[in-house]
Amino acid sequence: MIKQFLGRLPRKPSSKSSSSDPSPSSDPIPSRAAALGRVPSSNGYYSYEPLPSFRDVASSEKPALFVKKLAMCCVVFDFSDPSRNAKEKEVKRQALLELVDYVGVANGKFTELAMQAATRMVAANIFRAFSSSYSECRRLRPDGFDAEEEEPAMEPAWPHLQVVYEFFHRFVASSETDAKLAKRYIDHSFVLRLLDLFDSEDQREREYLKTILHRVYGKFMVHRPFIRKAINNIFYRFVFETEKHNGIAELLEILGSIINGFALPLKEEHKLFLVRALIPLHKPKCVALYHQQLSYCITQFVEKDFKLADTVIRGLLKYWPITNSTKEVMFLGELEEVLEATQPAEFQRCMVPLFRQIGRCLNSSHFQVAERALFLWNNDHVGNLITQNRKVILPIIFPALERNTRGHGHWNPAVQSLTLNVRKLFLDSDQELFEECLLRFQEAEAKEKEIQEKRELTWKRLEDVAATKAVSNEAVLVSRFASSLSMPSSSPRATVGS
Repeated sequence: MIKQFLGRLPRKPSSKSSSSDPSPSSDPIPSRAAALGRVPSSNGYYSYEPLPSFRDVASSEKPALFVKKLAMCCVVFDFSDPSRNAKEKEVKRQALLELVDYVGVANGKFTELAMQAATRMVAANIFRAFSSSYSECRRLRPDGFDAEEEEPAMEPAWPHLQVVYEFFHRFVASSETDAKLAKRYIDHSFVLRLLDLFDSEDQREREYLKTILHRVYGKFMVHRPFIRKAINNIFYRFVFETEKHNGIAELLEILGSIINGFALPLKEEHKLFLVRALIPLHKPKCVALYHQQLSYCITQFVEKDFKLADTVIRGLLKYWPITNSTKEVMFLGELEEVLEATQPAEFQRCMVPLFRQIGRCLNSSHFQVAERALFLWNNDHVGNLITQNRKVILPIIFPALERNTRGHGHWNPAVQSLTLNVRKLFLDSDQELFEECLLRFQEAEAKEKEIQEKRELTWKRLEDVAATKAVSNEAVLVSRFASSLSMPSSSPRATVGS
């Protein structure tokens, strides 16, 4: 009885076993050293002994070999020196290629152990910190391009990274990957680190990330709100803090397909995303780098809910560029796309401030801005909206049209010709309104000329008085008539009598 009782007590560990060495069963995934044969080399890496190919083992052994190969590929090599560990790098690359092929032809559900090993291998290889040279030392020109180095930096480890990304893409897209199990490892933390990689300067990497994130969004429905919120935060930081990020175009491209799939009626959350994140993206100087994708997202919202047209147009007017002509041409192009999806009721809500801005564009000294604004009349839908509301619109833009054609007019002949065409459209559609606007313009022009003559006369009187008092220190008195007119003190003429 005593022997049976003592046999149930826990035995004291043997002194031969080291307390620091875990038992083989403590980690369900084989360690890197176990997968590589535990042969240390002088450079700190384990010498790679290639594992058997999947073709050389029985089907029952393939899942275990899959996990071993994943553990083997967790070792990350330094690619700053191409000649270092060349043999080991090639062994790893071949192992990665075998993993890609295995995932593509897998005919059984991946186990939880395999999913854990796969995400661990992917994380070990792709998650890394970028050098601080981009965020601290890089100087950007106003148009957003690098002033000293137009070619972006290429990732030296791409020979391995590309295969890892291809493996992860196939793994996520595979029908053998159970989303309910995989979400334990492709969790919020994993997604956030994946999004951080979009700031990579290597466009090849961003293209893979774009495809993979889109797959993750489609497969893991539970992560969708979190992914949208995380992208929002990237946009907020970009617009209101740094104005520096390499992956805004790719993120917007993903959002374009996401927005296209929004159910109707749109949720308030999605409308807030439009107002707080997408519209402010027109503000940064480097908007040209992602404007095409941004314009597509904006247009998608208006096509989904035409009532958002007024919000979008007023948002464009809020961030309308003042001195950047290239950006102004892009805004006019986006405006035309939005107006194509705008209904008459929404158009009427914003047409007054809109055509005040278009009127300023018509008189722009940059011919491309004026020309692009005049091209709006070539769009049938926009032209119909303008014609239906000509009684409000023509009085706003008539002075701009006349200034382009009267006297010396606009310096560019093409702009003058287009202006005459638009002017004729209004004349043909409503001659009475046109003549009324012409009369008002002539009256305003005469009044302005009269005011200018009075101003010149006042300055002449001041100059004459100053000339007679120049010898003495006597103060120059200004009559009530002269003081009633606005005379900017900063004008050079104001200093004549001083």
